[in-house]
Amino acid sequence: MLLAHAGRHLALDGSVRLFGVVGDPIAQVKSPGGIAEQFLLRGANALLVPLHVPPASFPQFLAAARGVLNLEGLVITVPHKIAVVPHLASLTPRARFLGAANIIRRIAPDGGWHGDLSDGEGMLHALTAAGFSPQGQRILLAGAGGAGSAIALALLEAGAAELAVHDTNTDRRDSLLARLREHSGARLAVGSPDPAGFDLAVNATPMGMRPVGMRPEDPLPLDAARLAPGAWAADVVTMPARTPFLEAAAARGCPTVPGTAMFAAQAGYVADFLLVAS
Repeated sequence: MLLAHAGRHLALDGSVRLFGVVGDPIAQVKSPGGIAEQFLLRGANALLVPLHVPPASFPQFLAAARGVLNLEGLVITVPHKIAVVPHLASLTPRARFLGAANIIRRIAPDGGWHGDLSDGEGMLHALTAAGFSPQGQRILLAGAGGAGSAIALALLEAGAAELAVHDTNTDRRDSLLARLREHSGARLAVGSPDPAGFDLAVNATPMGMRPVGMRPEDPLPLDAARLAPGAWAADVVTMPARTPFLEAAAARGCPTVPGTAMFAAQAGYVADFLLVAS
């Protein structure tokens, strides 16, 4: 069976290189189409499939995946980016520093995994492409998980003057801030849902995916009504692309950067990382 895109073809047979994107939930992910397109653009006969794996089954899934020899790599999404780290044989320096990974590939010959964390570069590139420079800016970040940790590090490395981190999991928030203080001379602080006075507010949590008024309640990650007109707002959520948080920010005259832009900015790097021969 042949699948085609832009004049290139995928031979869907026993020779296909298999990859997966693993999360819970999984229906919202945009990775399969975008990364599969990048595979084809690189001439790789490779396929990325969504895999719904809840946290209770995640360790057993990884153990079983090591025995599937044509499963060469995985994209790791919510809520597994931190949980995957103890199962990896090696990590890039940034993934090791942050204690999280969103992409892993097989290491020959023992079937172990090597991991990296690309979310920070994806968000940074999406912001700069839209016209926002972190240099000298005050930034509020909601979420200290895998994506939030990566975004925090990337923004600090890009010159942010101040970063406040808000997370309902205070242990996770404080752990991230402690690690960042060892790495950066920027002002770091405990944040709140109030973005008043910040130049950029970033949601790096799964909150706010459901439209306003839908049950069960899905509150906004940050109080968009407190954003100053002209301040920037960004979101990691990809479905919907225009989240309630971004819609509320736009209504106040704020430029916005959606999660789809972050994903598009890192899709090529993710494909290159995964396709490295084992």
